[in-house]
Amino acid sequence: MKREQRLLFGLRLDAMNMDEVIESCRTALAARRRLLIGVLNAAKVIKLRRDALLRKSLLDCDLLLADGQSIVWASRLLRRPLPERIAGIDVFERLLQLAHEEQRSIYLLGARPDVLKALETQLLRRFPGLRIAGSHDGYFDEAQAPRIAAQIRSIAPDMLFLGMPSPKKEVFLGTFGPILDVPVLHGVGGSFDVLAGITKRAPVAWQKIGMEWAYRLLQEPRRLAWRYLTTNTAFILLTARELIAPAEAMTTDN
Repeated sequence: MKREQRLLFGLRLDAMNMDEVIESCRTALAARRRLLIGVLNAAKVIKLRRDALLRKSLLDCDLLLADGQSIVWASRLLRRPLPERIAGIDVFERLLQLAHEEQRSIYLLGARPDVLKALETQLLRRFPGLRIAGSHDGYFDEAQAPRIAAQIRSIAPDMLFLGMPSPKKEVFLGTFGPILDVPVLHGVGGSFDVLAGITKRAPVAWQKIGMEWAYRLLQEPRRLAWRYLTTNTAFILLTARELIAPAEAMTTDN
């Protein structure tokens, strides 16, 4: 069945709601067919224009979802509306629930060793009996990546979650995803820290009005203020340009 998509900023995003995303994952698990999930926010829209590896990894995704509320707002302004924001961390939590209910195995890749240990403890407390088939911290270099990929392949979990920053997680998935023999693959960024109880997510009220980024800014103003200012300004300008002259679909060759 062909999925409905929207061409935005040169990328084809899937126009799905959360339940449809999870159902797609359930179907992939049943067939043991690869489903590589990618998420897009304003920062990635800006970065992918100068980062060929990040761009290729996003183009290789089987599902590409609007993780940032700014992407949803832009889609409506550009009259190519997406139904809702699909936050990567929310997909992560829903898939953990699915794994628990259906006794699916998971592999956790990313974060510091102490954070990873805390995450496993919290997940087993929240989902008793959850099958954590394996894990590895995210502090590895390029030369170690093939060994870690081989380990994951030998374990053959049903789901792989990567708690690593962009573009490292996208590059790992784009490079090794096809050979891992894992049906559902999802890069979840800083979600490991949140579910481990290390960092705090914005209250639901902030999430609903699309101000989760502002909550993070209040938590870390010195580190994030300049980044958000430059990224948000660039994204607004790019959206204005998209309104006037929509970008053609990107390929791995451009």
